[in-house]
Amino acid sequence: MISHAVLDKLKSLVGPRNYFDSPEDKISYSYDGTPLLHELPEAIVRPDSVDQVSRILHLANAEQFGVVARGAGSGLSGGSIPSKNSVVLLTNHWDSIEEIDEQNLTAWVQPGVITARLHAAVENLGLLYPPDPGSASICTIGGNVAENAGGLRGLKYGVTRNYVLGMEVVLANGEVILTGGKSVKDVAGYSLKEWLIGSEGTLGVFTRILLRLIPKPEKTKTMLVFYEKLADAAKTVSGIIASKITPAALEFLDNTTIQCVEDYAHLGLPRNAESLLLIEVDGPESVVESDSTKIIELCRRHSGNTRIASSETEAMRLRSARKGAFSALARVRPTTILEDATVPRSEVAPMLESIGRISRKYNLTFGNFGHAGDGNLHPTCLTDERDHDEIQRAERAFEEIFDEAMKLGGTITGEHGTGLAKKRFLERQVGSAAIEMMRQIKGVLDPNGVLNPGKIFSLKPRCEGPLPRNQEQVKRFLEMGAFI
Repeated sequence: MISHAVLDKLKSLVGPRNYFDSPEDKISYSYDGTPLLHELPEAIVRPDSVDQVSRILHLANAEQFGVVARGAGSGLSGGSIPSKNSVVLLTNHWDSIEEIDEQNLTAWVQPGVITARLHAAVENLGLLYPPDPGSASICTIGGNVAENAGGLRGLKYGVTRNYVLGMEVVLANGEVILTGGKSVKDVAGYSLKEWLIGSEGTLGVFTRILLRLIPKPEKTKTMLVFYEKLADAAKTVSGIIASKITPAALEFLDNTTIQCVEDYAHLGLPRNAESLLLIEVDGPESVVESDSTKIIELCRRHSGNTRIASSETEAMRLRSARKGAFSALARVRPTTILEDATVPRSEVAPMLESIGRISRKYNLTFGNFGHAGDGNLHPTCLTDERDHDEIQRAERAFEEIFDEAMKLGGTITGEHGTGLAKKRFLERQVGSAAIEMMRQIKGVLDPNGVLNPGKIFSLKPRCEGPLPRNQEQVKRFLEMGAFI
């Protein structure tokens, strides 16, 4: 535990109005969007300035406690869950869009800016910030950068990494650096921002972020396509990619998810469809019309029944079939375990077949949805954490799902991050030499291990992490090496 004397120093540093340690506050910040894991922090701080962040980290190094930066807490890999002997450092109150530079197509933002708010601000100026996570209405830019978030437009436009030009960062030792800038080209020294993007809060605390913008596409066409057979949907995806068309979005829902979305949103989706594709094409009007015509023909060729939006209002309604997938699934059972396993695009159908086989093997209910165009699937287990046997079966099922993804040349995570939830699988994918290299990087930049300790990999043979919410599960988690 952090001593009362040290906590008093912390309180004095940020001021009483920015320091919280009541039991209710600690519970509120003991978990994020990841089910089953939680840990009480020693305190929560809300710094007013970059200097205060720097001083907090100086104190953390001197007194040997952890600091866990947190935005909206919407992450799904346990990345912002406190560790033992740590404090939570809030950044969600830093929510200013400081500058939108139309001449250079850039935006300076603070880390607490909600992603959807940035979308709206730049689109009003005829610009676009492409990264579009499913949680865009609540997640923050700082969290997006920390996790290298993807989203629905990743197939055509890429992920968060592709739109970060620079950042102001407080390093683990309290030093503040500014890396990158508005120059289109810059190869001066190591690209430090590339090390920091996707580092899950383990290498620095972002305080300002410079983002790249692009012109807003002239036209967008949105359609839903329904299939009686999963194989036909997979053939359509392969056909679109092979035809050299790159949609802005190419999303997938299975029948379980379709049923839940229809129960939730009443969109008029056909309940007998085994799967659906949400396809969106954007660009110059002539290109959109040409590409849409080719895509509709491909869909028909593979027995797809196409519904095309005739207005932006209807397009938003069609998009909500995909945007509301997680919310709809989460209504079914008390505990919803949403994962992401990514495979090469050609392996999407085999991966879905494997998920179906594994779910039947363990007698579990899975809904599947995700980014079919880039192979990033979200197998979602509908369960109840009070049923300990079911939770154990879910754990074994996900272990097999991740193994299957790796066998198919894929990865254990395409956009949610490693965090706590997947750290025990990381070495299987990257190998021990790569893990050791990561440890060496962490050791140089954060020798005392104060920033988000225990995430991604452990610095020691055994590192304590958050306990499952049901204490009876502790033995099972430890047996599986969940915190090792």
